[in-house]
Formats: sequence, structure tokens, C-alpha cells
Amino acid sequence: MRIALCGGTGDVGEGLALRWAYHTDHEVLVGSRDPDRAREKAEEYETELSSRGVDCTIQGFDNAMAADRADVVVLAVPAYHLVDTVEAIADRLDSDDVLVTPAVGMRRDDDGFHYNAPSAGSVAALAAGAAPDDVSLVGAFHNLAAGKLANLDADLDWDVLVFGDDPDAKDIVSMLTEEIEGLRALDVGGLANASEVEALTPLLINVASNNDGMHDLGVQFR
Repeated sequence: MRIALCGGTGDVGEGLALRWAYHTDHEVLVGSRDPDRAREKAEEYETELSSRGVDCTIQGFDNAMAADRADVVVLAVPAYHLVDTVEAIADRLDSDDVLVTPAVGMRRDDDGFHYNAPSAGSVAALAAGAAPDDVSLVGAFHNLAAGKLANLDADLDWDVLVFGDDPDAKDIVSMLTEEIEGLRALDVGGLANASEVEALTPLLINVASNNDGMHDLGVQFR
């Protein structure tokens, strides 16, 4: 399977790219608005993996070209770039492709971080509204600590909350999630439940910011 990470040069994109290339045989494509930046980061990821004995090829493209070549497209971009990114790649998507969004809308004030829900109700709903009608959208990877995710020496022990209206698309994303060692996918229902998942992220950041030794905080359900 080919996985494109639009925004794959950022923190979450880097972590997912490295983990999928390290733990699986899937082909990983790094996307960016700047193709030169994408190629540069792809080479950095290859070098990191080669130092760990992993022989793989990671290619870098502009976002549209990466999406055109992929089966699963992860929108690893900030919430304020999400709709623009979807619109930029929309004509490169096929009906059997799966879009994945980990984006969260947040604002910050003196008290900390807060969930900033858009008028659509959730960031995922914004992405779904911008995507072609025949392309399934799944939400996942919202609540992961990016630094720990990108550190291949770190053992992961997190649950990943997965939502979407297409059961088959959710199954694909859940499979890809659990192929990364230390991640467990949990189905939390349809797109209507997106805001509950997205709102966990600012909570986790606030807990991590106010308590020693919790900067790599994630979630587990027992």
C-alpha cells in the first residue's frame, strides 16, 4: 500500500512516516507545498532509517503529486491549512482512496490551550466538506505526542481513536495504525463524534504542560 503524508515535513508527518517505514513494508511518500522541502525531508528520513538497518526508499513530492500516487492520504497539516490542502489535491483523488485527518483546531490564552471548534462542528467535518463526495474521510492520530512518535528508540503505548462514516475505510486506517508497534486502534463511531476526539488534544497538552515528566503524554483506555 502507498501512504502519502501531505505535510509530511512537519512533526506528526515525520513521526508517522518514520514509524510506517520502520515497522511496515508500505511505501511512504512525503508531501509538502514545497517539493524541494519534501525531497530534503524524505532523504533525512531515509538516512535515519538506514542507520537502523532499514533499507527503504522514501520519495518526496508536492502534496498533489504525492496524493496522486497514494492509496491512503494523511492530511498531516495544521487545521488552518486543512481545507486548502484538500482542495489542492482533490482532483488527484480516486473513489477508492482514503483521506485521514489528525488535525485539531486550538487556540491559546493565558490559561492554556482550548479546543477551537469551527462552525462546521469539527475540523474533520471541514475536511469532509472540502473532499470529493466519493472519497472517504477518516479521523485518526489526533492525540499522539509528536516528539515521542518520531523517536524510534521510544516504545509506544497509546490508543488511537478512529472515527468515520465508511466502515471499510476505518478498517484500513485501523489496520495501518496497529501495524505500528505500540499503537492500538479504537473505533469511536462516525464523523459526528469528531469533536469529542479532537477536543482531547488541548486537554492532553495542558496536562503535559502543568505536570512534570508528562511531555510525552498519550491516551490509553482500560
